[in-house]
Amino acid sequence: MNVYISGICGTGMGPLALMSADAGLNVYGSDLKEGAIYPELINHNITINIGPQDGKFLRKTHQAVRLDYFIYSSAITDSNVEYQIARELGIKTAKRDELSNILINKQGAKLVAIAGTHGKTTTVAMLIWGCRQLGIPASYIVGTTLPFAPSGHYDAEARYFLYEADEYDRNFLHFHPWIAGITTVTFDHPDIYRDEADYRSAFVEFESQSEKVIHASDIDKRLTLTGKAKRLDATLALEILGEIVKDSGLNISDEQIIEVLNNFPGSGRRFEKIMENVYSDYAHHPEEIAVTVEQALAEATKLGLKGVVAIYEPHQNSRQQQVLDKYKGVFDGLAKLYMLPVFLTREDESLPILTPADLIKASGFTEAEPAELDDKLLDEIKKWLNDGYLILLMSAGPADKWLRNNFISS
Repeated sequence: MNVYISGICGTGMGPLALMSADAGLNVYGSDLKEGAIYPELINHNITINIGPQDGKFLRKTHQAVRLDYFIYSSAITDSNVEYQIARELGIKTAKRDELSNILINKQGAKLVAIAGTHGKTTTVAMLIWGCRQLGIPASYIVGTTLPFAPSGHYDAEARYFLYEADEYDRNFLHFHPWIAGITTVTFDHPDIYRDEADYRSAFVEFESQSEKVIHASDIDKRLTLTGKAKRLDATLALEILGEIVKDSGLNISDEQIIEVLNNFPGSGRRFEKIMENVYSDYAHHPEEIAVTVEQALAEATKLGLKGVVAIYEPHQNSRQQQVLDKYKGVFDGLAKLYMLPVFLTREDESLPILTPADLIKASGFTEAEPAELDDKLLDEIKKWLNDGYLILLMSAGPADKWLRNNFISS
């Protein structure tokens, strides 16, 4: 099967491309720029065009190999040039969930799907780590980079398929898991769901089409990872790995699983250490921010540092409008906060754009100031770092690349 993936370098589509290649599909794709998954894609010998997605590469590829599928993300609309050309050429178009289901059905494995507003990426990463360390073959897709494995992998012999089930665009409702793991559920994606009741009803529906449901529960005190949120994710992973071990008939104790989880090396953009005392995290919702700040403060204490200085880049103005009243107190404990402008994407143009000052006011945090991704901010962060503070970036936008390119390499 010949598959073309638009936006192939993203953390949603890239892992799917890797798994598809492992499964024997011929994978091609395009993206505007090289993303986090790009090096892994190249290592898999996947043919990619980086630059304007004007359809020329799509046409050329179709002429050469006759594409069976054009796979696109929820961010692509009917007006997208590649999408329109794919329809014109008679290529079957589908969102990523359809290709994921093809791979799941091809394998016939038991689906373990993790859903939730926060924590699903880390939990899936822990499951991948656990299965690999315990010698349990598993196929998987996770929406981040991993320091110990590719972000997507297909094992034809595996009995289990580990999947990060994204609720955006109601994607997760296309799956019927053997085990559904549910992390925390807090209203998000106001561009998709009418209100919190609509959002929660989607999770209820997802649970109803799952054979077994496991919710995040009280933290297992035997888990020693830094940060309550990470220990909560690890508790969920512990319960699910226990079910997998029991189903496999393997003689592996809870103590062995706990030891493996306590040595979890982390994942990309989830409190990722990118250099000494500098961390990057994907947090872009007030609840995620609160737990990430808590983890950073604990880490700073553990390292004997003076405190934590954070840079925050809010994601999507329409989301910020919905969660503005939830920012109160989430930055408490920081020595300093630099608030960046909102990263705009998939916006409701009728809404006024919230400014950094608006968000600072909503938080009630006094040690904060508006900032830009410029040399002034870079110089200030360097001073804090040199003075013995932990630096924490929280962003789902371009600030992460700015930090890596202009700060770490400088």
